[in-house]
Amino acid sequence: MRDHERRHGHSHDEQSSAHEHSHGHDHPHGEGDGEMSHLDEMELRVRALESLLVEKGYVDPAALDVYIETYESKVGPRNGAKVVAKAWADDSFRRWLLDDATAAIASLGFTGRQGEHMVAVENTPDTHNMVVCTLCSCYPWTVLGLPPAWYKSPPYRSRAVIDPRGVLAEFGVTLPEATKIRVWDSTAEIRYLVVPMRPAETEGWPEERLAELVTRDSMIGTGLPLVPESLGSEPVS
Repeated sequence: MRDHERRHGHSHDEQSSAHEHSHGHDHPHGEGDGEMSHLDEMELRVRALESLLVEKGYVDPAALDVYIETYESKVGPRNGAKVVAKAWADDSFRRWLLDDATAAIASLGFTGRQGEHMVAVENTPDTHNMVVCTLCSCYPWTVLGLPPAWYKSPPYRSRAVIDPRGVLAEFGVTLPEATKIRVWDSTAEIRYLVVPMRPAETEGWPEERLAELVTRDSMIGTGLPLVPESLGSEPVS
């Protein structure tokens, strides 16, 4: 067991059928069910302001959706992609990242709210990691931008622990039966970044090129990096 796992211990192996939480999530969400129950006070205010602006015609909902999607899937995760690419290319940085993710990530200039206490977990041929927040939607904004809608949805939050292999299959990820799946439960204190396995045939690639292979979902653990062929021409040395 890794040192950070002993310190924080918020992981669940695939074989665990029971899901018990003795640790507390210090979140200001309500106790009731419903769409709004998982939103914190700031998210509720943003939702109310958005509705008001749309109602008065100041904001086009379609344009807002495009902007949010861009930040979720393109702009936001680029920070995390740079972190992963550096870990792939620089073994000393990789070791630092796995030992003290908060400091290693900060060294690249990525700091801020919901990124104060980071833990990096590394995928290997034997173990695949994925991240969930079972009680609300804790997410490392500093490296991944805004959380996708599915990450905050009750079905994902409940099924990721109970049936991680089935959830991965729905995302198009099929792993060998021998590969163990470990699910990490984010909390108000700790957020996780998955370091996916480096794709084959990328030896000698610069970090900028490697970062293009890293997807948001691969850093949550619900996806894999892109294959080199998807980028087209060979990298320039």
